[in-house]
Amino acid sequence: MTKTILITGATSGFGAAAVERFLADDWRVVATGRRAERLQALVDKHGAERLHVAAFDIRDADAMQAALDAIPEDFRDIDVLVNNAGLALGTAVAQQASLEQWRQMIDTNVTALATLTHKLLPALIERRGAIINISSIAGVYPYAGGNVYGGTKAFVSQFSLGLRSDLHGTGVRVTTIEPGMAETEFTLVRTSGNQVASDTLYAGANPMTADDIASVIHYVATLPAHLNINRLEIMPVSQSVAGFQVHRGG
Repeated sequence: MTKTILITGATSGFGAAAVERFLADDWRVVATGRRAERLQALVDKHGAERLHVAAFDIRDADAMQAALDAIPEDFRDIDVLVNNAGLALGTAVAQQASLEQWRQMIDTNVTALATLTHKLLPALIERRGAIINISSIAGVYPYAGGNVYGGTKAFVSQFSLGLRSDLHGTGVRVTTIEPGMAETEFTLVRTSGNQVASDTLYAGANPMTADDIASVIHYVATLPAHLNINRLEIMPVSQSVAGFQVHRGG
C-alpha cells in the first residue's frame, strides 16, 4: 500500500532531499514551503500523480489551515509528518542579538511546528503513523551565538519526548533527528546570504549533506511499526563536541 508523507521546508536542504528520496521509493509526498517557484519546479520534474505542493509561510496559521484543507483526497491519509521547516538567524551573542530575529526563530521553529503537529495529530493517530522532528545538536550542546536557535531546538527535542509520552498506546511513533554540521543553505540564511562565510565554514570539513539526512529520515520512516527511535544524534566524523569555555581574570 502506498504511504503518504508530509514534509515541511521542502524547497531546500534536508526537506528538498527528503522529497526526492521518498518519491524515489514510490511514496506520495505533500511538500510545503515558502518559495512557490521551487515547489513548482518539483512538480515540473516529478508530475502531480504522487506529489502535491503547497506554498505558504509556516508562521501563518490561517495559511497553514487553508493549505491543509486544500490537500487532494488522494493525499489526505498522511502516514508520516516530517517537521523540517526551521532556520537560524544571526551569529551574534545574546547581548548583541536582534530581538526580531529571535522572534522569527521562535515563531518558525517552535510555534509553527507545534501548530502543524497539533492539527495533524488526529489523522496520525488514526493511521498509527509517525512524527519525525528535525532538531539539532545545537539543542544539546551550547555555543556562543547559538542562544535562541539552540533554545528552539531544545524545545523540539523535549516536545518530541513529550509527544511520545502522550501518544503512548496509540501506535504513533515519534523521533527527533539531531544533525550536526551539514552543508546546505543553512549558513547562507543565517548570515543573510554571505557566501564567503558559508564556504569558509564548510571548507575542508567533509560535512554531512542533505542527502545524508534524507536517507536517515527515510530509514526512520520505514522502520517496522513496533520500533521507535526516540532521538538520533548524527555528526560528520570531522566534527566532535568541544570543551567548556573558561574566562580568567577580570
